[in-house]
Amino acid sequence: MKLEISASLNYRLSEPVDLMLQIEAADGHGQRVLDASLDLGAPEVLARVPASGGVCEPIWLRGEGTLRARYRARVEIDRPAVDFRALAAVPLHRLPASAVPYLNESRYCPSNKFHAFVDRRFGELEGGEKIGRMRDWIESRFTYVSGASNSETGALDSFVERRGVCRDYTHVMIALARAAHIPARMASVYALGVNPQDFHAVAEVYLDGDWHMVDATGMTLPTETARICTGRDAADIAFLTAYREIQFIEQAVTVEKI
Repeated sequence: MKLEISASLNYRLSEPVDLMLQIEAADGHGQRVLDASLDLGAPEVLARVPASGGVCEPIWLRGEGTLRARYRARVEIDRPAVDFRALAAVPLHRLPASAVPYLNESRYCPSNKFHAFVDRRFGELEGGEKIGRMRDWIESRFTYVSGASNSETGALDSFVERRGVCRDYTHVMIALARAAHIPARMASVYALGVNPQDFHAVAEVYLDGDWHMVDATGMTLPTETARICTGRDAADIAFLTAYREIQFIEQAVTVEKI
């Protein structure tokens, strides 16, 4: 599977601003960047941050006036189609050090508050079967509503309101998985099937010795998805983080099969 990806950002910067940008598809881990281009204009500062765990290479920018970013890439997806529901959980004492932090609470995923619900609702299940039942529960009970959440909305808010966008579905998925003592993290991605097309968020859970994508919205498949970066929750994977106030002008993302 090959994807052609295009992303453009346009923001007004009323004063000098430091920015962190994460919009480039990762190279490796089930995908290969065939070619890519990134046009950032002429910012005052441009510096790359070394990739963490081989996934994502954030870019520091500092500029004033306008941020215009244009990214294009062709990415080949060679991620195998794996039925995560059939996979076993890894005993906690056998987890690799890299997976252990994703057992814990994070800013948007207060997983400790979900223990009682997970035990009551999914307690008889194990491993991938439990993750699959959680995913199905979220998709069947939540309503996808653009604008229903904001940068302060966390998994507990979304769990109560039963609505939101991909980040909200994913935060709940991660919180439930961690409450079941299964490592879970968040991935920003480009994917076919996202409607309306935009940067998308999915969960990744650690089962049977590897990370596996799980999309609680039901819109995407791992075999049609290009990972950008991963982190504990939305605070780590934001496509754009501004350290002063900036003004949105326009933004567009397209993902097509080639």
